[in-house]
Amino acid sequence: MAALRHILPAVVLAAVFLGGWEGYVRLTAVSPLVLPAPSDVLNGLRVEGDDISRHALATVGVASLGFGLSVSFALVVSVALHFAGLLRRGVMPLLVASQTVPIVALAPLMVLWFGFGLLPKVLLVILVTFFPMVVSLMTGYGQVPHAFRDQLVSMGAGPWQVFRRATLPSARAHFFAGLRISATYAIVATIFAEYAGARQGLGIYILTAKNNFRADLVLSAVAVSALLTLTLLALIQGIERATGHRYRRSTHA
Repeated sequence: MAALRHILPAVVLAAVFLGGWEGYVRLTAVSPLVLPAPSDVLNGLRVEGDDISRHALATVGVASLGFGLSVSFALVVSVALHFAGLLRRGVMPLLVASQTVPIVALAPLMVLWFGFGLLPKVLLVILVTFFPMVVSLMTGYGQVPHAFRDQLVSMGAGPWQVFRRATLPSARAHFFAGLRISATYAIVATIFAEYAGARQGLGIYILTAKNNFRADLVLSAVAVSALLTLTLLALIQGIERATGHRYRRSTHA
């Protein structure tokens, strides 16, 4: 019941928006080539459901692989930067500079360099989602209370023991915050890569629908991509809640 009350305002607002959109299209008789009604988008999902599902599965596979590798790589790099101050001062400005390159320009370059296979799409997802994870983890590492660290040092703990018992647990909230931020980019980055060049995926489906002047199918694919992102965010939130009890128990100990 609490979860229902939490999402009810968003559901009501979405229903009002969709109802207003449907009413505007019907009353103004705007061309469906310009602005299809939500009912037309829903009908496109029904008619093209099998084809959209096939492309969506391809997108999910690439996004999951790239996102998983990005999180793993970010954990390793963040630990290395935490223990190596000189390396951190050299690498962090480069990571910040990498975020100034627009994804719109980066996606076709990846396809140009690595072809139309899996590699360019996975690399693009990693590049887009890696930075938020590293920054979130590095911020979390700096949140450990000094009392915890001093207590462990006074008991003879070395740098790695301090990191494992105090620093890493203190970064948990920032880790999940970084996961949520990166998750919103993972699907979008995959679609951009597919849009630039791919054999299957929501990106190439959107491109094909646009070239055929099927705005309803374009919006259908956009709705599916949004649903995939929300599903990924819900999964991350579920993992955070499922592991919260164990974390609080270890923290109290």
